[in-house]
This record gives sequence, C-alpha cells and structure tokens, in this order.
Amino acid sequence: MRRVAREPGGIGSSAKKRQAILGAAAVAFLQNGYLGTNMDEVAALAGVAKQTVYNNFANKEMLFIAIVTQMTNAGSDAVRDAAGAWRTGTDIGEYLRRYAYRQLSIVLTPRLMQLRRVVIGEVSRFPQLGKCLYEGGPKRAMAALAKVFAKLAERGLLAIDDPELAASQFNWLIMSEPLNRAMLLGDGSIPNPAALRRHADESVRTFLAAYTRK
Repeated sequence: MRRVAREPGGIGSSAKKRQAILGAAAVAFLQNGYLGTNMDEVAALAGVAKQTVYNNFANKEMLFIAIVTQMTNAGSDAVRDAAGAWRTGTDIGEYLRRYAYRQLSIVLTPRLMQLRRVVIGEVSRFPQLGKCLYEGGPKRAMAALAKVFAKLAERGLLAIDDPELAASQFNWLIMSEPLNRAMLLGDGSIPNPAALRRHADESVRTFLAAYTRK
C-alpha cells in the first residue's frame, strides 16, 4: 500500500485542518449544491491533501452532515447568547420581543437560507440531513424556550400548562411566514430590520394575549 506523505504542521494542526476543511466545504456546498460538490474541490479549497479530507470525514455525506450540524448549532447558540437568560424582574414582553427579533435576524440570512435549500433538495435521498437541520435548528431553539416558559409558568407569570407546546407555537408564530417567504421567493424577499422588528413585536403581542394570566 502506497504511504501517504504526512503534511507538515505543528501542535493543533489537525484541528486547524479540520476547520479549514469545514470552511471550504461550506463554501463549496452552498455555491454548488450537494451533487455539484466533490471531495477533490474541497481539498483544494482547504489547502490540504484529499486523503486528509477522508481522514476527517469518511465520505461526502458525513462531511455535509458536519456542515449542517455546525451551521445550525452556531445559529441556535447565537440566538440564545444574544437574548441571554430571563432574569427576575425583566419585563417578559421586552425579553420575548428581543429574543424573537434576534432569532429572525440570525436565521433569515442568505447563508442559512442557502443551507436550508440544499438540505431540502437532498432530504429524499439523505433523510439524516433534514434530521440534523431540524434538531440543530428549530428543535434546539424550542427546547431552550420551553425551559424559559416552564420557569415563567412556575412563577405564575404566564398561564402555560405545556411549555413544549407553547415553545412550538411561539417559534412558528415568529418564524413561519418570513422563513417560508424567503425560502420560496429568494434572498431578496428577506425583510429588512425594521420589518423584522415589527413582525417580532406583533407576534409576541399575539402570543402574550393567549398566555398572559387574566
């Protein structure tokens, strides 16, 4: 068996190469789609040997799954970190409006819309891709929201019996219309910041009308 020459690199070079591969693969997949991307191209963009790509990811599907997981988790983390945890004394409406706006502005970006379109195009052949997108995106966001709503319900601040259901309703009340519009009509239909803020405010008002204790 022919020995593959070891690429030079110091401490931490393996992690750096993995990140370079992920970055290059994200560019290739989003520009060319799943079928239009090959491992040779990813290796060239990352500046590594093709064997290095395969040492990190067994095949193209596993590489794309890693991209989907990384990008969706990063989006979910950004929403959570930007909104912060709800604290005693914080106005609930203001907290939810801030959360809703941050979620809209982080998710509704050309990069994440491109990712969603590529994944949806491949779901019939690779169901795992859709699962990764859902679990790293909406499911993760709703699980975090459910914990917030459970805390607010325990303190009697909202009339919520089922935090998971309330989190699902809040998430899709916020996301469904602008997300579907952007997915179907293209990146040019992504609302501007003022429109996103107005949509977030009205969605939160509707949600609180249903769940505020009378």
